[in-house]
Amino acid sequence: MYKEPIFLRPVFREKIWGGQKLKTEFHYDIPSDHTGEAWVVSAHPHGANVIENGPLKGRTLLEAWEEHGELFNRTGNADVAYPLLVKILDANDDLSVQVHPDDTFASKVENEPYGKTECWYVLDAEPDAELIIGHHATTQNELSDMMDNGNWDKLLRRVQVQPGDFVYVPSGTIHAIGAGVVILETQQSSDITYRVYDYDRMDANGEKRELHLDKAKQVTNVPHQNPELAQETQHSGDMTIKKLVENDYFAVSHWTLDGTVEKTLTTDFLQVSVIKGNANLCVDGEQISISKGMNFILPNGIGNYELSGEAEFIVSWV
Repeated sequence: MYKEPIFLRPVFREKIWGGQKLKTEFHYDIPSDHTGEAWVVSAHPHGANVIENGPLKGRTLLEAWEEHGELFNRTGNADVAYPLLVKILDANDDLSVQVHPDDTFASKVENEPYGKTECWYVLDAEPDAELIIGHHATTQNELSDMMDNGNWDKLLRRVQVQPGDFVYVPSGTIHAIGAGVVILETQQSSDITYRVYDYDRMDANGEKRELHLDKAKQVTNVPHQNPELAQETQHSGDMTIKKLVENDYFAVSHWTLDGTVEKTLTTDFLQVSVIKGNANLCVDGEQISISKGMNFILPNGIGNYELSGEAEFIVSWV
């Protein structure tokens, strides 16, 4: 059906902590100066991308997944949800501290197909910008006491980041993106969030946002452990490929192109976000210009393709 990439239109989310960098850095037509998220590869019912080209132009990625499984080499259970979700987040202010459940808890408690394991590639970070990753509690009782007493400075584990850093956030990890950080997030296709702490901020209605401490305590991993990543780098033509993470849910790599490379699609499908530069993508003899901010899927059946130019990509697959 497609012998070309499937280009996707971002879905935007306004957030109390959002800013304008999705416009200034990626030239997206954002709805306001408090736009926090661009869902750039999404078939989630809460925000499915519209397809911008080809036979399914004007349809959503969710509809493509449900009606044209051959594009994703999908067989078997027709009720299986699209597995992945890619976002770009602009944290103009600190995000709330939160934690996500695993698949078992999400299915049992929320009646949702997926929990949420995610990972972040830092696209931009102001000097001394921080993330919250994990906590310092050693037992479940200590975690509960610190949460109940609001002892956040002692509980939360903070790390400084800079552009090019990569952070893996398995389900059950307490986390938050700090002010001044822009990330590309690859995650399971889930919108379940348990908010732990929100800096006592007020929303547009002058009310504090809801916390979910009971569920957060149930799903948080205790003690926190930093995951070990078997990252490796290899070269293919004029491209450097760095594997960032590979697990039961997704694989994510960073590609740096400086010239020309010929590649073959070896996965069921490939999600691609252009995070820097410009390039040409040649598929089935057709040349397509791609540039920073564009997001597309190479569907099943593409076969061979060629990339040329100077650009960087985050790619992911199941």
